[in-house]
This record gives sequence, C-alpha cells and structure tokens, in this order.
Amino acid sequence: MADAAGRSRDDLAAYLALAQIPGIGAARLRTLVTAFESAPAVIQAPHGAIASLPGLSRAAATAIRAVSLRSGHNILDTLDRLGAVVLLPGDAGFPALLEEIPDPPAFLYVWGNVTLLSRPAAGIVGSRNHSAYGAAAARLLAGGVAPRAVVVSGMARGLDAVAHAAALDAGGGTVGVLGNGFGVVYPAANRELYERMIAHGCLVTELPPGERPHAGAFPRRNRLISGLAGVTVVVEAAPGSGALITADCALDQGRTVLAVPGPITSPTSLGCNKLIQQGAKPVLCADDILEELGLGSVSSTYAAGVPAPGPRSPPDLSRLQQALWQALQQEARHVDALVAAVGAGVAVATADVLTALTELELRGVVRQQPGMVFGLV
Repeated sequence: MADAAGRSRDDLAAYLALAQIPGIGAARLRTLVTAFESAPAVIQAPHGAIASLPGLSRAAATAIRAVSLRSGHNILDTLDRLGAVVLLPGDAGFPALLEEIPDPPAFLYVWGNVTLLSRPAAGIVGSRNHSAYGAAAARLLAGGVAPRAVVVSGMARGLDAVAHAAALDAGGGTVGVLGNGFGVVYPAANRELYERMIAHGCLVTELPPGERPHAGAFPRRNRLISGLAGVTVVVEAAPGSGALITADCALDQGRTVLAVPGPITSPTSLGCNKLIQQGAKPVLCADDILEELGLGSVSSTYAAGVPAPGPRSPPDLSRLQQALWQALQQEARHVDALVAAVGAGVAVATADVLTALTELELRGVVRQQPGMVFGLV
C-alpha cells in the first residue's frame, strides 16, 4: 500500500529505520536517498558505495548495511495504533515554513489536527517559573491570537502550558512541539493538557514513539517552535532560559521576535527587557502579533480603544471552581480570603474550598504558593 505521496509502506519504514541510526541526520538522509534514489535501495547499497559519499564514513556504512526494516515498521505500527502520522518534506501536509529553516527536520511525527500546520502561526514561549503577571500576559495574548492564528509552544510546565490552554479555551488552534516521543507525557503534570491537545490541537516531534526526553532534545525542539511560526513572542524569560534560545533560533531563521515588557525588578522579565533593548518590538496586545502575521486586528472595537473581552474560564468547572477562578483574576489570594470571597452570603466550608483548589491545581489552572496562597497559573 502506498501513502499519499506515492511511497510504499516499505519505503517509509526504510526511511525511518535509517533515521534511527546515530549520526544520520536530515542532511545525510538526503544525501543517501538522492544517491541511491530510495530508502530501501540505500539499505541494499554496497558498503563501499555508501562510504564513498560525502560525510559518510565506513562505520556509518556498516551501520546502514546492518539496519532492519522491522524497526521502521514498528514505528509505523505504533503510529497507526495512536492515530498519528509521519510527514516528510514534500508531503502535502508538511509545514512549508519548516522547509525554509537552516536545519530542517528529516520528518515530523504528527498527532492530532494536521491541518493546523498549514495555518499562520505565532510562537508564544516563556518561563517555567513565571510570575502571575507572566501568566496573565500569556493567557491574554494566546487567547486573543488563537481565533485568527495557531498558537505554537513547547508543552513545557509554566507559560508554554498556559499559552496552549488559553488557545484551547478560546476555541482556537494550537500546536505543541515535544522534546520526547509520543506515548511519553512530559512533564507528567501536563497529562490532561496532552489529552486536550490530541483531541482539539496537534502535537509534533522528531523523536520516535516511546523515546524519553533528554537534554539535547530541547534545543532541537526550540528551533521547530520558531520554525513553525511566522513570529515568536517571548512573554517572560530569565537569562539563559529556553525561551531565549527559541528567540535566538527565530532570529537565525530570519523570523520576527516580539517581547512582552516587564518590571525592571523582575528576574523573569530581564530577558524580555533585554530583547526590547536590543531592538525587539514590544508586544502590548494580541493585535501586535496578528499585525506582524499580516492578519490585522482582533476586532475593530478593540483597535479603537474599547477594552477586549475578559479571559474565558476553563470548560466544565463546578460552581465553586468557577467562583474561585473568578476570585483569582486580579491577584493571588490566601485560602481564608478565598473562603470569604466565594462564601459571601452563603456558608462555605474551608475543606470544600481546599478540595476545589486541589482539583483546579491538578487541571493546571491554579498553583499553590508558600503560606497557603493560591494564584492562577
């Protein structure tokens, strides 16, 4: 059976099997397939012919000759069970923007709504250890962008997760770029977000199903976040953070970088403020992002100065959870203050409030701070 691009399953399995060999990246794969005209032909090619190609050693030729199609078929079988697919450059669904970057991927594993990869997109990234201000900014920007453009981020704890959730809550599209293979939930706290992304968004990765995250995977992931996006927005970033690495990738790719200005006393805003100092455009609202993408404003009323609608609450909250979410809109609050706020006129037990807060924390909506203080993520 052939895929939409005319490849047989054996062709695709051979390609994926070759890609699993250490040191055989996208460039060497292209060299091999160009030289021998197909991936199965590479595996059958004479040892000397392989070793004579630019960038290929005798050790690499030995590894190639020893490769088994079974490893590639195992990957394809796993993708079939998950309902995921693999896209190669040149395939109809492969993101055109990724073919333009200096180090394009040899393929992408995709799980979810593949059509999101062909829509205009903005990368929204930020700190894992963020402030309430950063979370509010990420929520506002992602929620405002999502109805018009796809929000791309890295599925990390912190502002990445906030951006994805805000896009989904707004009914928009979002793409999560993983530093691990499908079937591995990392971080574990994002399990519910993973399920929402598969059902209503899209997950992509270069790593085969079941592969655990490792340190070298995340810089590689960051280049895909910026590569999929026409513009990258840094919400909060301490010096040396992954968000700043993503910004550097975007600049190397010739893409626009925007940054959210923050307090000069905030360590997590230092990276953003430095980016602005170095020439990045400050982003103050979702319109700034949409205009960079050539999509105009969120609405004419907002552009005219009428305040944008407030943030939408996550779906399926109980009445008490909804009241707590509303009470935390402006600032983090102590549990006693929350009991008083949601129990105005009605007796509400502290235990019930703590149970509801724990449920919201498990959903990634709130985060407990020292001293029984709770704030929105």
